[in-house]
Amino acid sequence: MKVPKVRGGPRNRTRAIALAVAIAAPLSGCGGESETPPVADPQTRRITLQGPVIGFSHADNTAHVWRGLPFARPPVAELRWRAPRPPLPWDGTREALEHGPACVQFAGPLGGSDGEPAGAVAGSEDCLVLNVFAPPFDENGIPTGADRLPVLFWIHGGGNTIGDARIYDAGRLAVEQRVIVVAVQYRLGVLGWLSHPALRGDGLLPDDRSGNYGTLDLVRALSWVRENIRSFGGDPARVTIFGESAGGRNVYSLMLTPRGRGLFHGAIAQSGRAATTPRHAAENLSDDPDAPGQKKSSGEVLLSMLQADGYASDRSAARRHLAGMEPEAIAAYLRGKSPEQLLAHYDGNRTGGMYRVPQLIRDGDVLPQASALDALRSGAYNRVPFIAGTNHDESKLFMALGSDDVARLFGLPVWVKDQASYDRESRYQSEMWKAQGVDEPVAAMRGVQGPSVFAYRFDWDEESSLLWLDLSKLIGAAHAVEIPFIFGGFSFGPGIDRVFPNDDEEQRSQYLELSRQMQSYWAEFSYTGDPGRGRGGDLPHWTAWNGDSVNADKYILFDSQAGGGLRMSSDSVDSEELLAELVADESFSDEVQRCRILRGWNRGNDPWPALSEALARCEAVGAGA
Repeated sequence: MKVPKVRGGPRNRTRAIALAVAIAAPLSGCGGESETPPVADPQTRRITLQGPVIGFSHADNTAHVWRGLPFARPPVAELRWRAPRPPLPWDGTREALEHGPACVQFAGPLGGSDGEPAGAVAGSEDCLVLNVFAPPFDENGIPTGADRLPVLFWIHGGGNTIGDARIYDAGRLAVEQRVIVVAVQYRLGVLGWLSHPALRGDGLLPDDRSGNYGTLDLVRALSWVRENIRSFGGDPARVTIFGESAGGRNVYSLMLTPRGRGLFHGAIAQSGRAATTPRHAAENLSDDPDAPGQKKSSGEVLLSMLQADGYASDRSAARRHLAGMEPEAIAAYLRGKSPEQLLAHYDGNRTGGMYRVPQLIRDGDVLPQASALDALRSGAYNRVPFIAGTNHDESKLFMALGSDDVARLFGLPVWVKDQASYDRESRYQSEMWKAQGVDEPVAAMRGVQGPSVFAYRFDWDEESSLLWLDLSKLIGAAHAVEIPFIFGGFSFGPGIDRVFPNDDEEQRSQYLELSRQMQSYWAEFSYTGDPGRGRGGDLPHWTAWNGDSVNADKYILFDSQAGGGLRMSSDSVDSEELLAELVADESFSDEVQRCRILRGWNRGNDPWPALSEALARCEAVGAGA
């Protein structure tokens, strides 16, 4: 049982509205970056394979920072929907002071917008860049040999359709934990993952034919790290990949791809899922009688394009027209589309601009044809020390913006109308996230690689209240709330800086201490492959997942002292058992919410038979839309 906490209140309605508008924005980044335009610092001159670079000294935390370093050639023209190629060299010294553009996406509060209105297409195809953060070393003091620092390689989230590296300021993490941090960008959405037979022309390498271009971007960025990170004081033999949400899902994909072998030596999946997409689901039409595709498969999107361009009056006519096109003509047709024309066939009005697109495709070369969980169970993956975790209230971030249990004014959440119903849906959604993202894959890996697999759950839920809007109940320990704790930044600017309480010194000291503890564990893992007692050896022992018995310790709980502090826990979640519990739960007044939960569990991939049966029952009673 949690000890009740005193909540801080707002000073005016403007702050409440500002926070409600951007309720998810501060949870996706780390904040705290200086507004002062950076100035090149001669002490940051480094030599890469492409040429010399110069960065700047961070005004807030003394870190040395290099922004916008290209790790691949621009994936444009004939390189669209092709594996990334190594970057070309440059003449002279490159100033690495400004961020590169975000990858193509819909603008929104969580995306890579540069002032474009929400829903507009933002970003650039020329976006394959990364940022490097390091403790301050002059040119003559860069660590060498055994003194080189471990590398933390950050992969941002956003459903693999939005987001960018620019909002993550890892300077504090790099300086305080003495690590090198690399934050990377990668192709998103339809430009990052598109599988269609017409794009698999003769003479192409398997990577060019895979459809997994966003995944291969991450592999290429890791290759850049291996080739260049020594110049920044990093150790290419101690690279830990870590990412949140889609970034965590991408961590799993890098564990699964043979292309990642030897490029990293540890992995942390924060709120990720071990999930990939069958190739037929990514390509076939949705009414294929044998192997139906997803609603936004490449086949379905092509039919939509042909109708929009006037080649066909309806879907049937578009199918006939497409059947008459040669593969080369289809490929040229797709490559002739602008980003705006491509994204016009996807719904950018979902949460924060995210949209559904088949991704992480089981092509048999870059990613295995087996499901992610089956591949892990069989040992067909890159076996490195591994951490996976979720947050206690994962789903509340999305529910706050879309649940019928939340009252809204002008589209903004103002209070929770039915807290019991809201919490019930959150529990089912969040526990399934834990089952699929942590418990089941970690148990599978523990059986393969032994006691080098760890897990956590993040439980901190002590946000402020704004007028009548209690954020601890609205979002709690929601998706992405742990990110500021890892990066150590809790300031997000005027109007939205009250997510984390500032008025109560005791509360503030407790969440800052929790941040220090989590950073310490992450750093120790990057150094040794075991979070142990943290970098300073002063924390409770975080032990490996132990599935030998029901009561054996399996994962660590992260919370403030007021919420119970750091401690190991033994309970775990099984997908089949949770489904049975949901189906038998008599507390639902109708089937709509139950079926909404079931659809959330499906995620458009491979529902197991019992889930398919439950979804069919929803359709039968008219609650499946």
